[in-house]
Amino acid sequence: MLVFRPTDNNLQLLVHPKFRTIVQEEDLVYIETLLMDLFERAERGAATLFKQISSLGVGPLVTQEVGTSLLESPSVQKIYSQFIEYKIS
Repeated sequence: MLVFRPTDNNLQLLVHPKFRTIVQEEDLVYIETLLMDLFERAERGAATLFKQISSLGVGPLVTQEVGTSLLESPSVQKIYSQFIEYKIS
C-alpha cells in the first residue's frame, strides 16, 4: 500500500492491483476491512490519519518510507506506476 497526502484534507490510498491474489486468503478479509477503515478515517481526518500511518512500527502494517515527494525515493517511484487507487466498492 502507498499512501499520499496531496492536501491536508485528502489522502490517496494506492494498492497493488492484484493485492487480492498476493495476500494470503486467510488474511484477505482483515486487509480489506483495514483498507475500508483507513478510507473512512481519512474522510474524517486525513492529516491525523496520515501522521499515524507515517509512524507505524508494529502490527500488520509497518511504515517503510516517509517523504514529501516521489523524487526523494527511487524505490517508491519505481513501483508507483504499478499501483492503483483503492476504491470502496
